[in-house]
Amino acid sequence: MSQTTPIVFVVDDDVSVRESLELLLRFAGWQTEMFSSAQAFLDHPAAMVPSCLVLDVNLPGLNGLDLQQRIAADRTHMPIIFITGFGDVPITVRAMKAGAVEFLTKPFDDEVLLQAIESALVHSRAALDREENLRPLLEAYRSLTPRERQVLAMVVAGRLNKQIGADLGISEITVKAHRGKVMRKMKARSLADLVKTAEHLPLAPAAHDG
Repeated sequence: MSQTTPIVFVVDDDVSVRESLELLLRFAGWQTEMFSSAQAFLDHPAAMVPSCLVLDVNLPGLNGLDLQQRIAADRTHMPIIFITGFGDVPITVRAMKAGAVEFLTKPFDDEVLLQAIESALVHSRAALDREENLRPLLEAYRSLTPRERQVLAMVVAGRLNKQIGADLGISEITVKAHRGKVMRKMKARSLADLVKTAEHLPLAPAAHDG
């Protein structure tokens, strides 16, 4: 990942802003991708390289805050730096609470923006490295059957085999068999190892009666 040239995405409907930012960012040594609207950005394939998004708040159609919400789940490795001509406190608070790393009001100092981008790209690279490290674990989780995933969620929630069997309407022996398969597929050496591993997985809540 470290040899990949980072990409700075810019979404701003002002062509003069896009042109000036493109010059500034290319001079700083980063690849750039410029978009005039949020929809144009959404239509572009996601890049699994260190990246960040410099995003105008006020855009025609889908605005910057809406775009932030749209990409929150599937582009977690791409920090957002908001820029705006007339920001106010509620907008700033909303953007920062939703995970933005910076909120700059135009005209902003070039150096401030460059430092914000540099910091954002460090975070992006770290997030991608974490995703890369988790990939074998997620692949192992995807190899579980739906029933095995249920058992896994209940085991890590602290349910006993007898309780799991009652919850799922299966015998305790069947629960033990599922549990053994889960341990093997997840390459867990112990229950503690399985619980620690499961912290990184998108487990469904282990619902049970009473």
